[in-house]
Amino acid sequence: MANVLLPPEERNLTPDQVEALDKRRDLGHVLLVIAGQFTVIASVLLLWVGQDLTYSPGWIHPMAYYFFLCLIMIAVLGIAGLVLRRGTPRID
Repeated sequence: MANVLLPPEERNLTPDQVEALDKRRDLGHVLLVIAGQFTVIASVLLLWVGQDLTYSPGWIHPMAYYFFLCLIMIAVLGIAGLVLRRGTPRID
């Protein structure tokens, strides 16, 4: 009997398909971890962004640019990680 806790599309997978599914979910987990690390970096950069925007002349705001780059990386990696991790997690 099929495991009713699994989504219908995952109930009758071959071993190769299960391995591919695990690799996809592992990659999604890695991307979520990297997004979390960028979140820590962005929180540290946030300490300097206000000062950089206040005191840097003209368009020279490197800390602000790094901060916004981190925010973009967090969004892209986080969404990609969530999409790849969709489904029922593996229980070890």
